[in-house]
Amino acid sequence: MNLDQSTLDLINNGEIVSCQLTPAGSNYTFLAQLQLGDSQGLAIYKPRDGESPLWDFPSGTLYKREYAAFLLCEILGWDFIPYTTIRDGPYGIGTVQHYVDHDPKQNYYSLSEDKSNELRKIACFDLVANSTDRKPNHLLVDAANKLWSIDHGLTFHSDTKIRTVIWDFGGKRIAKSHLNAVRNLARQLEAPAGRVQELVDQLYPDEVTALQRRVEWVLDEGKYPGLPGRARRRRD
Repeated sequence: MNLDQSTLDLINNGEIVSCQLTPAGSNYTFLAQLQLGDSQGLAIYKPRDGESPLWDFPSGTLYKREYAAFLLCEILGWDFIPYTTIRDGPYGIGTVQHYVDHDPKQNYYSLSEDKSNELRKIACFDLVANSTDRKPNHLLVDAANKLWSIDHGLTFHSDTKIRTVIWDFGGKRIAKSHLNAVRNLARQLEAPAGRVQELVDQLYPDEVTALQRRVEWVLDEGKYPGLPGRARRRRD
């Protein structure tokens, strides 16, 4: 989604005039109304202080991981994570993400077969980002039939432990264009600058090292890992 400058300004600088707590998830997630001059719009606001403690992730870091995932998607040249920034809000610092209008009844299990190529890209992203919490309702389809990926707070752990519902492509080759994007990321991680440096700055040093190793693993394997003993949906 290529947002116009007024929408970007609204997300980055607009006043959060109201917050409605959403019922889903263990962390505080708000549907926020933003206003900047005559511009108004909706966003998802996730404050750091609303994050529930986890035994395997450092406290107060999920919002940074959410932002890092958006940066990674941008660096790879893939457009499936809504525009996300870190900024202050009524409940303190956190992420503010462009709201994608969608049918909440739709999720991964209801996706049509024509979403296969988009799912392959997201599945490759999950390998690189080490997504540990890919649930069915983390995949949204907007009014233009575009597939979006949300909720990336549980990513970039230093231990590889990918947990996802997307096992459609186990054992299949990753598309050459996707591997080329990952290969370009590998080169940029050798001497981070710009957006790549900003991504690195959101993570701990051991997590950056782990990211580099996962990138090498994806490039060496060149295919999606399988899940032994579990049937998968066919999306050929």
